[in-house]
Amino acid sequence: MTPARSYPARRDDVRLLVMDPRLAPARGLRETRTTELAAFLSPGDLLVVNDAATLPASLSGADGAGRPIEARLVAARAGDRFAAVLFGAGDWRQRTEDRPPPPAVAVGDELRFGPGGELPARIVARSRLSPRLIQLEFGLRGDPLWAALYAVGRPIQYSYLAHDLPLWAVQTVYASRPWSFEMPSAGRPLSWQMLLALRRKGVRWAALTHAAGLSATGDPALDAALPLPERYQIPAATVRAVGETRARGGRVVAVGTTVVRALEGAAATHGGGLRAGEGETDLRITPAFRPRVVDGILSGAHAATESHFQLLSAFAGEALLAAAAAHAERAGFLTHELGDSMLVLPGALASDARVGAAVG
Repeated sequence: MTPARSYPARRDDVRLLVMDPRLAPARGLRETRTTELAAFLSPGDLLVVNDAATLPASLSGADGAGRPIEARLVAARAGDRFAAVLFGAGDWRQRTEDRPPPPAVAVGDELRFGPGGELPARIVARSRLSPRLIQLEFGLRGDPLWAALYAVGRPIQYSYLAHDLPLWAVQTVYASRPWSFEMPSAGRPLSWQMLLALRRKGVRWAALTHAAGLSATGDPALDAALPLPERYQIPAATVRAVGETRARGGRVVAVGTTVVRALEGAAATHGGGLRAGEGETDLRITPAFRPRVVDGILSGAHAATESHFQLLSAFAGEALLAAAAAHAERAGFLTHELGDSMLVLPGALASDARVGAAVG
């Protein structure tokens, strides 16, 4: 499988591999297009999306000695402070693991970002996980800070792309508050036409906001700790929608791992019950994890060796995932932020009339 090198001509028309954990692997896979997503959901189901907008979280600048440095914001902290990961010289065309380390910095050092150094920041803390994980306090506050971030920052880029990404390309159609540091990319293929088609069929959709962090840093110690704790906010309307869906026997489908982390992390905090409000979750979805709130997941396509693919094992058995990985490899599915999609949902292929080609 290879990463997508550019965004598709139509955001809502990429390949979709549907997995039904209730069926044997020989019958539990079907390849289709994301335009046909509604065919695999039923009236009474609920789709939950992450409506966080993606920030221009990559800031290029220099330290006090004029040495080049890049800070990638990873989390918002109190008082207009941000956690950030530092990179040395180079740019997005290099893989994160190939970038040189940043110059040595200490608490109290000043960094300046932007072509003219117009956005100053001071290092106020360093993490025990890695000296590259720091907290920044910017020299601006409130609206001037946000204006400066959008003026000098760029969205985080990826070395496998054929070109750099503009900010509009890393937004979902329903993006609202600027909370995400990388795009919650599982929802990128969803268009308003698709969401309206789901609504006409009787499939509801609801939103929460989750601050998606970095997917990779190139620092082995940091990468082993990912995902770092991330904040979320779940509206009361979404909690009601989940409860009503469950009461009526419908399925709750998370659009992406950030939605799973928010819903399941919130439920774990409250003894399995879902409550509205804001919090922070350090939940890690592993093969041993058993969801309490979410029945299925719409995810981007990833290679079988990647952690994003492995977390699907919380929703599907080992044999079905192995068959899905083999099919995606043979079919040349495109991976990562701008690639193809996968849906894991019990009962998705209950009818032989479903759209798409059976795999086998």
